Amino acid sequence: MGGLKEECGIFGFFNNDDYNAAEMIYYGLFALQHRGQDSCGIAINDQGRIIYTKETGLVNEVFDEITLAHLQGKMGIGHVRYSTTGENLRENAQPLVLKYTNGHMAVAHNGNIVNDASLRADFQRMGFIFQSDTDSEVIAALFSRERMKSPSLEKAIENSMRILKGAYSIMTLTRKKLIAARDPLGIRPLVIGKLNNSHVVCSETAALNAIGAEFIRDVRPGEIIVITEDGLKSIQVVSKEKSALCIFEHVYFARLDSVIDGSDVYESRLRAGQRLAEEYDIDADAVIGVPDSGIPSALGFAERSGLPYIDGLIKNRYVGRTFIQPTQSMREQSVNIKLSAIKCRVQGKRLIMIDDSIVRGTTSRKIVQMLKNAGAKEVHLLVSSPPVKFPCFFGIDIALKEHLAANNLTQEDMRKSMGADSLGYLSVEGLLDTPRGAKSGFCKACFDGRYPIDVSERLDGV
Repeated sequence: MGGLKEECGIFGFFNNDDYNAAEMIYYGLFALQHRGQDSCGIAINDQGRIIYTKETGLVNEVFDEITLAHLQGKMGIGHVRYSTTGENLRENAQPLVLKYTNGHMAVAHNGNIVNDASLRADFQRMGFIFQSDTDSEVIAALFSRERMKSPSLEKAIENSMRILKGAYSIMTLTRKKLIAARDPLGIRPLVIGKLNNSHVVCSETAALNAIGAEFIRDVRPGEIIVITEDGLKSIQVVSKEKSALCIFEHVYFARLDSVIDGSDVYESRLRAGQRLAEEYDIDADAVIGVPDSGIPSALGFAERSGLPYIDGLIKNRYVGRTFIQPTQSMREQSVNIKLSAIKCRVQGKRLIMIDDSIVRGTTSRKIVQMLKNAGAKEVHLLVSSPPVKFPCFFGIDIALKEHLAANNLTQEDMRKSMGADSLGYLSVEGLLDTPRGAKSGFCKACFDGRYPIDVSERLDGV
């Protein structure tokens, strides 16, 4: 994987049985750890009082039996974070817990708000003091302000959704309610599950599986879900003719065992490899995949091309994704720690190496060199997504064009810089054909620059 930074994961649990809500959220966050490895937190409603723990670090580093024992209550929300906005500081960890007109409120958010700078400036002019530099606190401030003018918090959230621009799946915890909302284009995923009489809302179906919950349905774009003791209520705020799920959920972000808006992630990646085999005919001895996200596409390529698939790279399971490293030098070094070539498998072979994407190009360059140092005769690099040429403003850290290899170099120059014998990308048309059965449209702006939302406020700084 060539340098994408992850977004966040959220998990909410409303207990109508005898479950331990904090433990359920803990296991749910564990299943969503791939969506954010900088910090995590859990907020629990304890008889109307919100108690919470949040800290930088992984879920199993922040929480233990003693910590979870203090988080007793009927319902709660949790969050794993990658710092796409704001530094990786404890005050930027989520959920955010604050006092508002009607008491305490906790907020957890996945995505990025495009108009957060102008909203923040408006609040600051009114005297609002922010404790963090995340757009999630701007959302919480907006909810609080709109609540002062609204008969209920859900109405305040409804009004806020007409003001917010960008990508967001949001959870809000109050004294009596767990409220979830998804942006009008559905750029970030959000699903509903049920465990006996208890309800779950979370980023991916994989987290439902982790606690044995049944998948009910996806939260619709522009929909608010309100969960109380009386059950679940839906409020459809905004209905767009077209939705725009981030296509990178299928390329890289989501877990292989998740189903996103009706489409199986594993099958999408398998078909991406099959389409690559249809688009490229390369004389080679074997196919290998870059663990883990490149493997299904490599299997699909091998199946369609008739070439054998071999394990050419081994992954150190105790190292996180390379993009969580804060500096370029650390990111480059972490590739050597994370992956190793299996010399006896690759020596003397002409290899087709499948990776899911190239952003900066650093990781791919290191892996190609690693394989050649292990004795590979040729390394043909194929990518199961198109070239990333444009910034993303919706929750992925692709903020500057100058960081994007495909924007700065021709394909041939990229091939030379990586030391590959050939370089090819999956076409946009081929990628969009991979999520079969999807109930959503897709945002592909990082490939073609066609943003589904006006991003002029952000483009001024790019």
